[in-house]
Amino acid sequence: MEQDLARIGVSLPENLLERFDEIITKRGYSSRSEGIRDAIRGYIRYYAWMSEVEGERVGTISLVYDHNQRGLVNSLLDIEHEFTDIIRSSIHMHINHDMCMEVLMVRGEGKDVKAVTEKIMTLRGVKHVKLTTIIPDEEI
Repeated sequence: MEQDLARIGVSLPENLLERFDEIITKRGYSSRSEGIRDAIRGYIRYYAWMSEVEGERVGTISLVYDHNQRGLVNSLLDIEHEFTDIIRSSIHMHINHDMCMEVLMVRGEGKDVKAVTEKIMTLRGVKHVKLTTIIPDEEI
C-alpha cells in the first residue's frame, strides 16, 4: 500500500545532523529520510507510552541541559517548586563546563508526573528528558 508523502524542511545544528548521519549509516538506513521516519515513529511510540501513564507512579525524570541557556535554570526551579508534591528528591551533576544532568525522583498521580515531564521537555536548552516509571504496588 503506497502512502502519500509530504516534503518538509528542517533546520538543525550541523553537529546534530552529523551525529544523526553517523548513526543512520551504522544502522544501515538507505537514506536520511528513512532514518528520520524511524526516529519520528519512535517519538510517537514514546508519546503514546507517556499518554498511558495513569494512577499512582514512582519513578525518575532524567534531564540534560545547557545551564548557560538564559533563564533555563530559573524555569527549571520554578517547575520543581510547582510540583513539590510529587518531586521527592533530586540529584544534580555537572557533566562539563556547559552541560548539567539532573535526576528527579517522583511519586504521585501519573497525569502529574507526565505534566512535569512535558513542561521540562518544552524548555529551550533542555537537550534530553527521559521518564521512567513503575506502579509502586506492582510486583516486578
